[in-house]
Amino acid sequence: MTKQLQPCEHVVEIYKCLCDPNRLRILNLLNSGPQCVCHIEGVLGIGSVRTSQQLAYLRRYGLVDVEACGTWRRYSLSAEPSPELAANLSCLQDCTFESPMFKADLRKLKTIRRKLCGPESK
Repeated sequence: MTKQLQPCEHVVEIYKCLCDPNRLRILNLLNSGPQCVCHIEGVLGIGSVRTSQQLAYLRRYGLVDVEACGTWRRYSLSAEPSPELAANLSCLQDCTFESPMFKADLRKLKTIRRKLCGPESK
């Protein structure tokens, strides 16, 4: 369930979400399409509990959506992002072209998606 916030609080929460490197990495991965939790976990390498905590935090503030796919959960960027979130995701996308970490994550995602369990991305 997404927490309902006042407009000013919403902007503050978006920036709180964006100030964690792992949450930025998750958003970068989801920018390439919906991802199974096991794929995100495999790229981040931070363990399933921490990955789930980060995804729950992003979901709580409406930055990501989740869909059940059998026994798996597939996360995607919010289908209806706020204007503030959309602007910041656009900025993140621009930054990914320059950041070696974001580039490496996307390369690793391609490899992991072929090896790990989970539903195929649409």
